Amino acid sequence: MTAPNLPSSDRLAALLDSASIEISSRGYRLPELLENFRPGTEVTITFLPGDNGRHNVDAASALRRVGFSPVPHLAAREMPSRQALDDFLARLRGEADVSRVLLIAGDAAIARGPFKSSRELAASGLLEQHGIARVSVAGHPEGHPYLDQSGTFALLKAWQDWGRASDVAVDIVTQFCFESPPILTWLGELDARDLALPVIIGLAGPATAATLTKFALRCGIGRSMRALRGQIGRYGRLLTDAAPDEVMRGLLSAPNQVTASIAGFHLFPFGGLRKAASWLRADPEAALRSARQVVSTV
Repeated sequence: MTAPNLPSSDRLAALLDSASIEISSRGYRLPELLENFRPGTEVTITFLPGDNGRHNVDAASALRRVGFSPVPHLAAREMPSRQALDDFLARLRGEADVSRVLLIAGDAAIARGPFKSSRELAASGLLEQHGIARVSVAGHPEGHPYLDQSGTFALLKAWQDWGRASDVAVDIVTQFCFESPPILTWLGELDARDLALPVIIGLAGPATAATLTKFALRCGIGRSMRALRGQIGRYGRLLTDAAPDEVMRGLLSAPNQVTASIAGFHLFPFGGLRKAASWLRADPEAALRSARQVVSTV
């Protein structure tokens, strides 16, 4: 019979083809980006502990000059003062024409200034004052290491309310997983709780299983680690590249109503920009063909 979710599969494959990519302001290589990604691609810029805000602004400006759309991270706990945040946003807007940012609390255990969380940073009113039109916040399909499930959904509800009150578009960028069921269950929870925020699915890789394990442990990835361990067992060694093919096949073959809130994809290039670009160019069609084979048997 005709599978009702094929239109959704086509839509998600197209979204994957325009996925955003992540870089660090420390030592990124602009020629490699230009060689592997199309102009207009959204490129997020991490703000790691100890990062210099000037370097992040310079990175955003360089990306804008060559045709990319920079999306800097704002790490609340790394901002030493309200004035520093004000200056940072002013430079991002004036020098790099930034209109979207990704808010995180930051990895620092102790805040350097007055902002202990991304919600406190948003409450400053400075995002709206500087014309930030779109804000992305983190989503955790496998749970947050410091919040229970009800707490994570309550926080997303607060972000939804803030976006409506401030007239700023809010979306969710998820932490990566190594299998699709936690993502699909979490999307269903969002719908059940009337959380209508668009969702950008984070994907890990391609990279060696050893590299993915290192980042997964650092990022608090939980249950889907078993899927990665299964790949290690299947390939027999840690140095074979693993890509998010299984995650994509699961999403592409899921029912329309479950994946309706997916608005895009974001790739964490743990194995490097060239590998990430090669996978993105090859996978949309391959994954779509695989999904069609799956649903044709239903």
